Amino acid sequence: MKNVKSILIAALIVSLALTSAFAGGQEDKAADGKTTVTVWTLWTETTDDANAVAFRKALETAKTDLPNIIIEHDAAENEAYKTKIKTAMAADEVPDVFFAWGAGFVKPFVDAGKVMPLDSYLADGTADRIKGGANTNFMFSGKTYGLTFTQWVASLYCNKALFDKYGLKIPETYDDLMTAVKVFNENGVIPITVGEKDKWPGMFWQNAFAIRTAGADMSNKALSGEASFNTPDFVESARLLSDLVAAGGFVDGALGLDYNEGGALFLEGQAAMYYMGDWFAGDIASAESGIVDSVVAAKFPTIPDGKGDATQFLGGSIDGLCVSEASENKDAAAAVAKYLMEQVSRNLVAAGSGIPTWNTDGVVSSGSNPVVDQIKANIADSTGYVLAWDTFLSGADADDHKNYVAELFGQTMTPEAFAAAMQEMNE
Repeated sequence: MKNVKSILIAALIVSLALTSAFAGGQEDKAADGKTTVTVWTLWTETTDDANAVAFRKALETAKTDLPNIIIEHDAAENEAYKTKIKTAMAADEVPDVFFAWGAGFVKPFVDAGKVMPLDSYLADGTADRIKGGANTNFMFSGKTYGLTFTQWVASLYCNKALFDKYGLKIPETYDDLMTAVKVFNENGVIPITVGEKDKWPGMFWQNAFAIRTAGADMSNKALSGEASFNTPDFVESARLLSDLVAAGGFVDGALGLDYNEGGALFLEGQAAMYYMGDWFAGDIASAESGIVDSVVAAKFPTIPDGKGDATQFLGGSIDGLCVSEASENKDAAAAVAKYLMEQVSRNLVAAGSGIPTWNTDGVVSSGSNPVVDQIKANIADSTGYVLAWDTFLSGADADDHKNYVAELFGQTMTPEAFAAAMQEMNE
């Protein structure tokens, strides 16, 4: 019996020792004050556009500015990211903070209760540093579910050296555009490059044509279900794109080129035109070809008798960070989202890039990107914006829209069928 008692006492001592050691470890962890916050974005280490560079700089400064938080960042490129975050949402395996596009892309996540409203975290003075309307596309039922860092706008980037070489003017009208296409084709120059394998780059063209034919207000109403897509104006937007494809306006094999491959043809001076968001201006400035001094960032060409003019643009504040409702570290996650978005906005200004959605007073630019300066001048008199349709539309509708545009590129869908198919989404 004595031996049994001895064994029990010894076991108790060991148990208490282990418990004490575990508790001590927990106390050390708490004393360390470090909280890990997981962040997912589409800015991979190999992505070098201005937004990605500004984000990576923000991650570095966060190590000092947010000393009690460890940020674990993971990324996938654009289309792969969309699949990744949707899959994670379905499986309830969402990171603490995640990149999202506002409007139709994030709305299903909000409706499912998987995104945390941030309003209470903005009342500490943060809201006063954000420009009015910057987060409109992340607002639902009066609550803010995401924070943006920049306003984007698409431009028709033109290689002026090629235009000058063949005596062409930078396109201001659709006729100018078609004339340039004809001359470039006759001289073995790629008129327009586009990475339609990813679908959204080519979608930009139809969206922009719709702004010119139907106007920004009607485009937004149709996207909101308040007006019909099956009208002559939207049919015309598809017809203009189809005619441009038929005229040989785009690079051969466009459907097989991805975003990076499409952009590279312009950066290397092989293509005369490229229609893309302002983030591409950073790629132009850093291109080894030195093309930056030859680039004109033009407004999208106008259309005869169109309802939209040159003061209306494809773009808006749509890129941002959200916080998961399931996060176990909500305070830290909100702090990270606020810090990263404000800092990325400031970093863009410091680099002479981007159109910030945060107050960046006091930020000194280390240089000026002449292409960005042109874009800012272009939008000085802006009267309307329309988001890229795949971000305005939700779920399968967004994918269907991109597929319909791809069919226009492939000449397998008529303009009339395109408009009718789009309207089916609203019914």
